Amino acid sequence: MLEVSNIDTFYGKAQALWDVSLRIDEAEIVALIGANGAGKTTLLNTISGLLRPASGSVEFLGQRIDGLAPHTIVELGVSHVPEGRRLFTDMSVRENLEMGAYTSGAWKRKEETLEQVYQVFPALKERGGQLARTLSGGEQQMLAMGRGLMSKPKLCMFDEPSFGLAPMLVLEVFQVMKSLREQGITILLIEQNVRHTLEIADRGYVLENGRIALEGESKKLLKEELIRKAYLGL
Repeated sequence: MLEVSNIDTFYGKAQALWDVSLRIDEAEIVALIGANGAGKTTLLNTISGLLRPASGSVEFLGQRIDGLAPHTIVELGVSHVPEGRRLFTDMSVRENLEMGAYTSGAWKRKEETLEQVYQVFPALKERGGQLARTLSGGEQQMLAMGRGLMSKPKLCMFDEPSFGLAPMLVLEVFQVMKSLREQGITILLIEQNVRHTLEIADRGYVLENGRIALEGESKKLLKEELIRKAYLGL
């Protein structure tokens, strides 16, 4: 579904990614693991068109998308739920969700999609008229995820969805990930909780200092010494 090939990405003159390649197959959950500053968010921003690679390529469903505008990439079926939620805090829950359906195809089906999102996150339906800033942290994260689903994505990229949440809510986020995969949505997941992430993911990549340091099946990665020492504290 997604093929990232040998990309280099810069912020001005500072290089953030070096020769990064990864692939994601349909209906997979793929984990992207790394310390803060390793380049994980930069990679998602490059895939979604917020940043352009200086070299290399990004293909989605056989079409090259590096160089396309972010809204065009969304229309093709890639959704990006950023770190920090980035909600429209003075708009209602429903208005925030509708903002996720701004592409022409998604807008025509927004009522149907709203009901699907409400099935995943029932609390959002109950709070449809509330301002986003009045929600709890967990509810705000649900809203950010729900907004990302409103564009009817084929691939959804989540950047630290459980950050700052209570342990019970963290488990709920991972259950949502598994549920979305069962519905046919492919997922690229950045998550600080490495153990839970690898337990639900099919495969994973480890980024260190802007380079892919390790990749493989999640079950095998859990046994890797690098993972156990650096991320699991074992």
